[in-house]
Formats: sequence, C-alpha cells, structure tokens
Amino acid sequence: MIGPEIIEETAKSVVIQDLLNQNEISIKKSVRRMFLIANSMHKDAVIALKNSDTDLALDVMQRDDDVDRLFLLTAKQFRSILRGARVPDISDISIDEYHDLRMTAAPLERIADHTQKIAKVAYSMEDAIPDDIMELTEKTSEASRKIVDDSINALYSSNAVLANKVIGSIDEMRSMIIELNESLLTLDSREMVIAMRTVADSIDRIGDYGANIAEIAINSAMADK
Repeated sequence: MIGPEIIEETAKSVVIQDLLNQNEISIKKSVRRMFLIANSMHKDAVIALKNSDTDLALDVMQRDDDVDRLFLLTAKQFRSILRGARVPDISDISIDEYHDLRMTAAPLERIADHTQKIAKVAYSMEDAIPDDIMELTEKTSEASRKIVDDSINALYSSNAVLANKVIGSIDEMRSMIIELNESLLTLDSREMVIAMRTVADSIDRIGDYGANIAEIAINSAMADK
C-alpha cells in the first residue's frame, strides 16, 4: 500500500510525504528517488556478491518494493492527466517533461528488477567468487552504473551532449561484458558459471536501460529548443 514514504533523505534530514495524495507529489522527485534507490541497490548487490553478505543481499531485494511503489505512483498520476486532471507540479514542469519523466520511470523500474536478480545470486551463492572474476564484475558493474547515472544527469539538465556520450559508451561496456563472460569459462563450478552469467546479463541490461534513458534525454533536450 502507498502511504507515508521517505521521498528525500540526506545525512541530516528525512522528508516523509503521504503518497496517498498524488496531487502533492512531484514527479521529478519521484523519478529521482527511483534512480537513487535503484543505484544504491546496484552498488550494494555487487558488494553483497563480493562479500557473501546474505543480509545485505536480502535488504537489496526488499528495496525493490520501494521502486515498484514509486513506479505505480507515476503511472497513476500519468493516467489521471490523460483523463484531464491537472498536472500536480505544473508550476515547474510542462506536460512534455511530465511525459518524458513517466517514460524514464519504466527503465528505472526494470533496472531495479535486474539489481534484485544480482542480489538473489548473492543471497544463494555458496562459494566465494575468484578474485580476478570478481574484479572484472566490479569494473563492469561500475561502467553500467555510470551509464545510468550520466543518463539521469543528462535528462535533468537537458544535456544532449552528455546523453550522446552515454550512448557512445555502450560499446565499451559491452566489450567488458564479453570479457567477463569469457572469464567465466575458466570456472570449474557449472553452478557458479550459470549464476555469474545471470549477473553479467543483468549488468548488461542495466547499461542498456541507461542508454534508453539517454535517448529520452536527447529527445527532451531537442524539444526544449
């Protein structure tokens, strides 16, 4: 159920808002919050994988519910607008921007799903991952997270140059994915190979969803001109 939720959080403050009243919620903050949660999920899922930390992995899996609730909220708001309702935060956002942010919420929700997959692998992994493969996994994961991070920054700053740079970096990340998958062939455990291929695929998909957001950012930036 959607009710009182933390929508902003810093080291010194927490903002709690009742999400039952959708007209008081800024979609900019909702989508930004989705990104922050999904980004922290990705980072922590890889840490849990490296350290065999089942508690952290479980926490990551549970955080997916927070992203899902925010995604459903943005979908509900958008449906209301299509039916003629007033844009909740019309003072600082146009209907076109609202549409772009709604489109961004979908890949962010899928990014959270894939980080949850990584966390599930971390939760069920019984054996330690060899250091060289874990190092490649971390390196590839960081490249994937940067794609998403840069794409969100490009969207919120209407920076088409940065968005194009993000799309151009996909090939480099994909080369890293290939290298990671090839390294898995050296593993003796078939179960670990299957599990780590799931991780590699999710990291790859996260990067792809980040590129999708970058494309939305380009279209949004062009529309503003």
